[in-house]
Amino acid sequence: VQLQASGGGLAQAGGSLRLSCAASGSIVSLDDMAWYRQAPGKQRELVAAITTGGGRNYADSVKGRFTISRDNARNTVYLQMNSLKPEDTAVYYCKGVRLTTSFGSEHGLWGQGTLVTVSS
Repeated sequence: VQLQASGGGLAQAGGSLRLSCAASGSIVSLDDMAWYRQAPGKQRELVAAITTGGGRNYADSVKGRFTISRDNARNTVYLQMNSLKPEDTAVYYCKGVRLTTSFGSEHGLWGQGTLVTVSS
């Protein structure tokens, strides 16, 4: 089971990007998923999370600007980022907090990061 993040790149302040996190392998369902980010010289922080029941929570710094969503048929989770700010610049990681696979539950699976750079 692997998580593949994509969609990062360069954006101007005020612009938008959409990140995708696609699961591959013996996936039955993405249950609880999250996006984290790590800026240079800073600790990794939670950006947004979504539960199997559809509950969502966001870091205060991104509320009203970012939206986490999922497509169960595609085993993919998205992070829509609008009104980007230079301080959103970071490497973004998706995390399978809890997944259901053909072999049982899996917890704490990280995808590789995707770099988001926001210019002022």
